[in-house]
Amino acid sequence: MRRARPGASPRGTAERALTSVGAGADFDAAQDTATEGESTAAETGTRDGGAGERPLSKLWHVTLSVSGVESPLQEVRRGLEQLAHDHPFLLTSRYANDHAEIRYWEEARDLHDAAAVALRLWGEHRQTAKLPPWEIVGLEVIDRETYHQRIAEGYGPPPAAPVGVHPY
Repeated sequence: MRRARPGASPRGTAERALTSVGAGADFDAAQDTATEGESTAAETGTRDGGAGERPLSKLWHVTLSVSGVESPLQEVRRGLEQLAHDHPFLLTSRYANDHAEIRYWEEARDLHDAAAVALRLWGEHRQTAKLPPWEIVGLEVIDRETYHQRIAEGYGPPPAAPVGVHPY
């Protein structure tokens, strides 16, 4: 995903850029004002509950797994590094010669939007980042609260550290 002006083309291509749903200025304020038991703007999904207002966004932790025929490790690493360079939102990537896992945070209105962006990521950037011709074999999208709860309880993968592209 490219974080740039809406409609701006990726460097050196005429292809449509992958974009995410913007959060807007109310993202942090809505989380601070939401209280239990009250119908708030954050619960109704719009700022100030008004019609025609822009929906609020949340952070979603995305884990995208891809797999396919074996490719040289150097090419896999180079492709993932190019993807991370073009799209600095990527937290970490792990790879082998026949599969890879990409983890990152996505900002979106709901799970459906976050999943839709994640499902387009590999295919839309396969050519520009020279990624292997692999298929998506797994996708997990969880909200920030669930991610932190899993970490606190000792479940799930630890926070993505070190950040970057690493072999399995």
